[in-house]
Amino acid sequence: MQKEAFYEESAVSTRAGKEAKIYMVFHITSIIFFILAGLHLSFSFNAIAMWTSGDEPATGWSLAILCVIWFGLAASLIGIGVAFFFLKRRFNLSYDYTFVEDELRITKVFNGKRRKHLVTLEAERMMAIGWAESDSYDRAIAGLSRKQVKVLTSNREPAEGKTFLYIVYSSAVTGKTVYVLEARETLLEFIVPAAGRTKLERK
Repeated sequence: MQKEAFYEESAVSTRAGKEAKIYMVFHITSIIFFILAGLHLSFSFNAIAMWTSGDEPATGWSLAILCVIWFGLAASLIGIGVAFFFLKRRFNLSYDYTFVEDELRITKVFNGKRRKHLVTLEAERMMAIGWAESDSYDRAIAGLSRKQVKVLTSNREPAEGKTFLYIVYSSAVTGKTVYVLEARETLLEFIVPAAGRTKLERK
């Protein structure tokens, strides 16, 4: 175990500027649809009162059909708002990698603000470490399902000064999983000694 070992860096989208604007558009759109749904529902009770009063009030099936149409529209507005709310989270994503002592902690960051811890990788459970462009990576993912390969970067090509690294990890809960990171090779200087130098697959 390495004591007091600490290293931290982030894999930021190379399209962060453009995606931040898209994120905001989706965010504002979701709010607009939620407001419209709220306004629609606020008039619902008045509408129902109008339908059930007057000279020829709606009753039975006619009232039921009107309610379905009216509240169906409200549900549609809410559904669209929810869709935009979740779709925005696909844009301007970044990942933080923090190595502390013998653990690599990976966090997903939404639009540079909201953070969600994804996984903590213990060095002793790392089976292999290497470069994603090497033949060893192809061997590592052979036979694995898509759920067992976790790509923890938003970029298709590594940013300047960085490379795609992979870690084969064994968990008692999820079994074998391959994690792909975008980081400087400096990260290897912390992970490899903690996991064991024999775990490093050469290029």
